[in-house]
Amino acid sequence: MKIKSALYEFWLFGVKQAYACLFGGFLLAVMIVTRYWYPIEGLHRYDFIFLAAIAFQALLLITRLETLRESVVIVVFHIVATIMEIFKTSDSIGSWSYPEAYVFGIGNVPLFTGFMYSAVGSYIARVWRIFEFEYSNYPGKWATVTLVALIYLNFFTHHYIVDLRWVLLAFTGVLFYNTTVYFKISHTYRQMPLLVGWFLVALFIWLAENIATYTNVWIYPDQAATWSMVSLSKLSSWYLLMLLSFVLVSLINKLHIRRAPASISVVEAKQQ
Repeated sequence: MKIKSALYEFWLFGVKQAYACLFGGFLLAVMIVTRYWYPIEGLHRYDFIFLAAIAFQALLLITRLETLRESVVIVVFHIVATIMEIFKTSDSIGSWSYPEAYVFGIGNVPLFTGFMYSAVGSYIARVWRIFEFEYSNYPGKWATVTLVALIYLNFFTHHYIVDLRWVLLAFTGVLFYNTTVYFKISHTYRQMPLLVGWFLVALFIWLAENIATYTNVWIYPDQAATWSMVSLSKLSSWYLLMLLSFVLVSLINKLHIRRAPASISVVEAKQQ
């Protein structure tokens, strides 16, 4: 009976994760399909992805598969990500590029790119609601906000001064080393160190990035001649960016904090 229950819970966990990834999964599917089959003349592939993302978002809202709060997360991420994209893809920086033509864009950035980052924020907001997240030993708001502000700033400044990502990762470890996330799959809450959970999400994003670059959605300079896997070093960037996403979602969603049980008073101890 225990094995059957464990298998059911594992299956349900996968179903809920797939539901949380609905928007990101749709975007990735569109990228893959249009890479190998795109028959629409007069509409650039990048523009089609942009319009498809908007249409899918509207569908999620109309069918109530997404809440208004989650749509706010997507808008915020789109703005934050587009600003960073404009900087990163500028001619003077050139961290990566978008090799295909488009109409809907700003500078070197097609507008669909913001939705790729929004997919991360959408996933976090949805998984937060679906698994009814609770936390213990979660740091104070100002500490987390300061951390992610420095992370976002470092994405820009490391091109001109020393890269502080490893310092920021160390600060993240110190700040969250004792933080646990509790999530409900069926009826019982399970738990995991929050730092481990973030790593698993960052790893998944890195795998999705490999698929996206393989389908020519964007490319890094070392992929211009021929495709190669994205360096594992990018995991650190995705980890920090995912942390930024998580804290932004925490400012919109309510944090449910588990309090430690009160210690037994001296009088009660004597009575026992």
